[in-house]
Amino acid sequence: MQHLDPDRLVLLALSEEIEELNESDHLAQCEGCRHEIQALRHVAEVGSQAQDLRELPPPPEHVWKAIEAGIAGSAVPAAPAAPVIDMAERRVRRDRSRSRWLMPTIAAAAAAVLAVAGTVAVDRFAGRQQDGPVTARATLTPLKEVPPTAGGDVRVLANGQLRVDVHNLPLTTGFHEVWLLDPDDPGKMVAVGSLTDRPDAVLPVPPGTDLNRYRVVDISDEPHDGDVTHSGRSLLRGTLTS
Repeated sequence: MQHLDPDRLVLLALSEEIEELNESDHLAQCEGCRHEIQALRHVAEVGSQAQDLRELPPPPEHVWKAIEAGIAGSAVPAAPAAPVIDMAERRVRRDRSRSRWLMPTIAAAAAAVLAVAGTVAVDRFAGRQQDGPVTARATLTPLKEVPPTAGGDVRVLANGQLRVDVHNLPLTTGFHEVWLLDPDDPGKMVAVGSLTDRPDAVLPVPPGTDLNRYRVVDISDEPHDGDVTHSGRSLLRGTLTS
């Protein structure tokens, strides 16, 4: 049985190509190709789950060494010439050799993604541990027309700061601003500060702000137009509770 080309399997796993009828039939019958494309799709899924991580730190040195070792150890020595083997069999052997090289390399790359993501998660957890007591918190949920995968949370720290963690915010040509709103008087609001390219930020609460009154946290999409008032385009909101 002639297997699918490894490069073709990568494209199918990344959904950059649509399976042709003969490819679908082959995957249904060939356990080897089916196993490889499932592994490739798992790697692609791992990568997509980490896409909201920005300004990632470099992977630890041992990760790169593992990748280099995996590539070096997966090299397949050339076989002596065999004039009785026909061209079709040669192509199958070449494809399988490429596949044996490809899979460890992609797996090593996935390990690098996971290692970096783990480093970021540990850093965030350590940062929260150093924040000290939390006096109030809010869960941020997406408003209408905002992707349902967007969200976040806010913690009010005892030192008078807000720790804001968000994820999957829609891209903006301007910037994302954090506000505190008075739910009893929607026109009353306080600008806290803007979010950077990082998914989390610690912002000082403006002095004199009564969080019992300004208890709704709002994340907005603001244009670079010089206007310091709210744009009217809110993305996430949540109410602070003790």
